[in-house]
Amino acid sequence: MPTPFDPREVLEKPLMANLATLAEDGSPRNSPVWYHWEDDALWMLGDAGASSVRRIVRDPRVAVEIVDYDNSLGILRHLGLRGRAQVVSMDPALFRRLLTRYLGPETTWNPWFIETVARPDDLNGRLIRLAPQSTFTNDASFFRTGPKLARPTRNGHSA
Repeated sequence: MPTPFDPREVLEKPLMANLATLAEDGSPRNSPVWYHWEDDALWMLGDAGASSVRRIVRDPRVAVEIVDYDNSLGILRHLGLRGRAQVVSMDPALFRRLLTRYLGPETTWNPWFIETVARPDDLNGRLIRLAPQSTFTNDASFFRTGPKLARPTRNGHSA
C-alpha cells in the first residue's frame, strides 16, 4: 500500500541517489551520485570517460532511486524516477549549483577537491539529465509509529 508524497520534499534535500544503468550484456549497474533538481529534470555528474556515461550513450534507459531515511525519527521515504537520460556538455553554472547543495557556499569549498576531483570548468565534464517519464513515491514512515506516519518538519524532527 504505497503512501505517496510530494517528490520535491526529497528532491530538495542533499541526499545520495543511486543511478542504475544497463551494461552491454543487459545487466544492471548502480552508481551513487549527487544530484540537483532543476527545470523538471534531475541533473547528475558525469565525465566523458566515465562508465555510466558510456552506458547511457549506448542505452539511455535509467532508473534513479533516492531514499530519505532517519532511523531515530522513523522517517523512510522512497522516490523512484525512470526514463531515458541524456548526456550533455558541462554547464559550469549548473554544476556549481549542484555542488553548493552538498558543499555549501563556494567560499567554503575545499580547493583541492574542486580542482582535482570536481573540476566544474573541465571540457571533459558531462552532466546526465533525466526528465522522468515515471515517478514513484512511497512514504513508509510508520515503522516506528504504526499506522500514523512520522512526518519530517523543516527543523528535521518528526511531527
